[in-house]
Amino acid sequence: MTMLKAPLTTSKPSPLRWFNRLYALVHLIAIFALVYRHCCNLITSPSFTTILLLVADLVLAFLWTTWQTFFLNPVHHQVFPQNLPRESEFPGLDVFVCTADPFKEPPIGVVNTVLSVLAYDYPQEKLSVYLSDDGGSQLTLFAFMEAAKFARHWLPYCRKYDIMDRSPEVYFGNDPSLLPETSDIQSKYEDMKTTIQYVMDQGSINIDQIKDARTIKALRKWTAGFTRRQHPTVIEVLLKGDEDKDVTGHYMPNLIYLAREKNKAIPHNFKAGALNALIRASTIMTNAPIFLTLDCDMFSNDPNTPSRALCHFMDPNSDPKLAFVQFPQRFHNLNQNDIYAGQHVAEIRNCPLGMDGLNGVFFMGTGGFFKRRALIEYPMKPYGLWNEQDKDGDTMALAHRVTSCSYEDNTKWGSEIGFRYGVLVEDIYTGYHLQCLGWSSVACTPTRAAFLGKVATTLNDALSQSNRWYMGMLQIGFSKFSPMTYGIRFLNPLQAMCYAHFYFRALWSFPVIIYAFLPQLALINSLPIFPKVSDPWFSLYAFLFLGSHAKDFLDHVLAGSVFKKWWNSRRMWLRVLTNGDKFEDMFVQLFIAGLGVIYSWPVYEGMVLRSDKGKMPSKTTLKSICLALVICFGFSSSF
Repeated sequence: MTMLKAPLTTSKPSPLRWFNRLYALVHLIAIFALVYRHCCNLITSPSFTTILLLVADLVLAFLWTTWQTFFLNPVHHQVFPQNLPRESEFPGLDVFVCTADPFKEPPIGVVNTVLSVLAYDYPQEKLSVYLSDDGGSQLTLFAFMEAAKFARHWLPYCRKYDIMDRSPEVYFGNDPSLLPETSDIQSKYEDMKTTIQYVMDQGSINIDQIKDARTIKALRKWTAGFTRRQHPTVIEVLLKGDEDKDVTGHYMPNLIYLAREKNKAIPHNFKAGALNALIRASTIMTNAPIFLTLDCDMFSNDPNTPSRALCHFMDPNSDPKLAFVQFPQRFHNLNQNDIYAGQHVAEIRNCPLGMDGLNGVFFMGTGGFFKRRALIEYPMKPYGLWNEQDKDGDTMALAHRVTSCSYEDNTKWGSEIGFRYGVLVEDIYTGYHLQCLGWSSVACTPTRAAFLGKVATTLNDALSQSNRWYMGMLQIGFSKFSPMTYGIRFLNPLQAMCYAHFYFRALWSFPVIIYAFLPQLALINSLPIFPKVSDPWFSLYAFLFLGSHAKDFLDHVLAGSVFKKWWNSRRMWLRVLTNGDKFEDMFVQLFIAGLGVIYSWPVYEGMVLRSDKGKMPSKTTLKSICLALVICFGFSSSF
């Protein structure tokens, strides 16, 4: 009798999918009824106000419809790392960590991220960690030379006691139980922090005070003409797997520093360009079949994460064209009630599960394990992979050449292979392109967060970050690669609608502006623009409003959120939905105006009430007040 092999993964559709489908159908019928009413009003009493309300509700209807596609077929995956084959059969793993400015991204934080992945429970001879320093900073290299010394003590300590928190800052910050070596390891960590912080405070490194010859040789590459925008490639192997050993005599993973060449006259394509340089250099140096991309502030929270990803890649029943496994972003610096909605519960927890049932989740920019072949395969050449022959046997010279700023000239890098260029959001854009080429992806959502990062903690930072995301996605939405014209030809139609929701989400600002001003201006002029409470049409507005809010609240609760965080999410993002006797005539307008004030409270706090770092700049507050007054007095005459 043949024994069945234990599974590596299982998949189960969400039991809520039928409820979601029924809700979507009923709500869609109500939306059609609302549009019908608008059309009737436009025919019987056409006006500028009627047209604006119709436009606002059509945009909201489009965004609501595309949003529902995330909930039509959510899928839950479970992995079984204990069923993986022997570690000798594991593929090589490269880890890419990107940083760009030591003053905006303090090196000690980046060091903690790198140390947490260096300490993965993974065959050390098959693990390589690359740090991309796009700022080309001598301070960053010095910090990681110090980190390499500390790693010789930290890695065996984690391995010996099976430590779960492998970011030293997190581990020592949680008051760990005293093990025999704990005090000594913590002392070494504090010494490393002090050394790094000292050079950061100085803003430069005095090479004359350094005694280590290897460190001096590396730091002397920063010559007088070396700037962050104009410098040659710098590659330093800080730990070499087949040579360097930890204090217990075990070989260590590779740790490699890379600052790609920069030239002011040649576009460097930001993070996408840095990742492509890492792909090429690592292909030359270690060529692991799988690589992980991480933001510099996204430290590992689970040393078994690579094994969870391998369950998908090594499952014999998985899609052979599985491009990447995406772990959700989670954050450790949120305040108790997440007043600026930085947790992004729906987008990070619900959307991946929904897209999993439609052939693949989107790439979030960090926490993604990629199959290297997916990004170096020429689309028009089956099995044609990018490669550079090492004719002279000089690996380092070749690695320097493929990371030069002119290497990509007249090549397909950034357009057909590697991470894609041309937009502000290279992450979701690249994942979308891969799926259009026939690759798939999967979300892995373990109970314990695989990675923990930092989120914007001030209103100004949160709004600036959201503005960058929305504008970047709108670039794609109106490009020739729009999911409504290009993606629909290659993707599952529902998957294309998921991408359409993200890419056109910025259009939500138009109905928000209309509903932020039109009801209030009409109220000032005593002009009713919504049905009376006694009018049967009022029930439709009430149903749309209550139904959408109740469903959104349910989705947040099922994703592990609580009422206060959901409420702050609604307020922060101003999701004002369509949804007398003078009081009866004006009830809906009074309600919307009052709701707008409640939803906008975090903004008012940031503008007027706060005195800490979360306060909005006075210039922004003044401009907002002036604009509101101009709109109020300027458009009152229209009624």
